[in-house]
Amino acid sequence: MNWNSKKVLITGAGGFIGSHLVEELATAGARVTAFVHYNSRSDEGNLKFLDSRIRNEINIVFGDIRDFFSVKRSVKSMDVIFHLAALIGIPYSYSAPQSYMDTNIQGTLNVLQASLEAGTGKVVHTSTSEVYGTARYVPIDENHPLNAQSPYSATKIAADKLAESFYHSFGLPVATIRPFNTFGPRQSARAVIPTILTQLISGTKEIRIGSLAPVRDFLYVKDTARGFMTVAESDKTIGEVTNVGTGIGVTIKEVLEECFHLTGRMPDILLDDSRIRPENSEVLKLVCNNNKAKNIMQWEPKYSLKDALSEVADFIKVNLHMYKPETYNI
Repeated sequence: MNWNSKKVLITGAGGFIGSHLVEELATAGARVTAFVHYNSRSDEGNLKFLDSRIRNEINIVFGDIRDFFSVKRSVKSMDVIFHLAALIGIPYSYSAPQSYMDTNIQGTLNVLQASLEAGTGKVVHTSTSEVYGTARYVPIDENHPLNAQSPYSATKIAADKLAESFYHSFGLPVATIRPFNTFGPRQSARAVIPTILTQLISGTKEIRIGSLAPVRDFLYVKDTARGFMTVAESDKTIGEVTNVGTGIGVTIKEVLEECFHLTGRMPDILLDDSRIRPENSEVLKLVCNNNKAKNIMQWEPKYSLKDALSEVADFIKVNLHMYKPETYNI
């Protein structure tokens, strides 16, 4: 697909992945509308980190994904819609499951219905590897059973199935991308890598962390953004779910050790029970089988965890004032 002058809407554009996708698409020449959650401060979220030349090329609209009319106004005349808007913090979903239903399920329904009415060329819906739960086999392919081990993952499964139903029932050209654990600059401290690095860079004498045993497949955000674009570009992804990940599993302990090496610091480790999920909710192993992405859209990751960690650390060093290393962010 030639992105030059293509009209695209990105929901959740002010978020971590969304802001990087905005950046990549604008650089490719797309006419980007960035849908950002309304707030009285006109806070653009992570879009404030974009180069001014890119920032001046995009159209930012404030709205609420839970409001159908707000969504409907924004999807008109769009060639491609990337739906990323969601509540994503797993620990908070234990406390506020209703808000996850309203945002992740109702919000997705609004995007799908509005896109159907507008005759949108293609909708790329965002899933998550959390829908698989603890792996029954690894690496995990798209046929792995879905297992809701948190209210968050339950709402994402429901949203995925809504997208699937709109393809089968109404012929909506929707494709679902299922990224594994994305990391990179601009990510909030609720995620494990920024949690570790902010504590190390701030000079704390001990580092507080949850379980060190879970295994994750860490995908650099530039690879994730490219995955979104290639899913949109391929006709073979319509009506399909496509995993994007590295295929390499790393324990949280190994991530911690890499961060120690990168920063040259090795403080005491304090295992914090408040950061550990309920026993039956913890997802122990997530490792991606990315063969489908490689075969149908010629996508594969370019960055390793080790190579990309320094970019995250550099971002945090410059923006440490944004983080609260002493606080557990849920």
